[in-house]
Amino acid sequence: MENYVPADEPLLSAREQSQRTETQSVSTATGAALRFLAAAIGARAVVEIGTGCGSSGIWLLRGMRADGILTSVDVDPDQLEYARDSYRQAGFPANRTRLIQGRALDVLPRLTDAAYDMVFADAAKHEYPSYLEEGLRLLRPGGVLVFNHALIARPYEEGPLSVPDPDTAALREVSRLVRDDERLLPLLLPIGEGLLAAICPE
Repeated sequence: MENYVPADEPLLSAREQSQRTETQSVSTATGAALRFLAAAIGARAVVEIGTGCGSSGIWLLRGMRADGILTSVDVDPDQLEYARDSYRQAGFPANRTRLIQGRALDVLPRLTDAAYDMVFADAAKHEYPSYLEEGLRLLRPGGVLVFNHALIARPYEEGPLSVPDPDTAALREVSRLVRDDERLLPLLLPIGEGLLAAICPE
């Protein structure tokens, strides 16, 4: 599955930068799924939470319409610069991206309601339930919300003294919230470390 859609030089370069800076980049299969989802809905406006070194952004931009704009938020200014270089290497002009430095939960409330076609979360996992709340506000009807790493929740023993780590608790909580929300059509994809996707019907 990982090799079905090959990564080209800009993606490989972004992945190498991620390895040098000890940050994660999306797998090839995950990236291909993001590109597919963006193309399937004809996305013109996408919010990415967690820029990294730009590999996920390249995949998203390749699926978006030619006039689409990717808004990517990251707390680390260095990562934003690496991503900017990655987008340039991939042939995207600067006006196709809007890179915002800051904590996602400080930045997202400043973005316009119901103005985005897709929201992709790949940042602080313990904040995923809050990203869900913000993402639903940002999405237009028919928009898609996607969480990365949905299948990496660590098992823990049940019991009165058992306390899961914050990331595991948040991953389980956002999965439950998406599944139980009657406004959403959810889908859990066993791609990479798991993609939890949900569409907000018209």
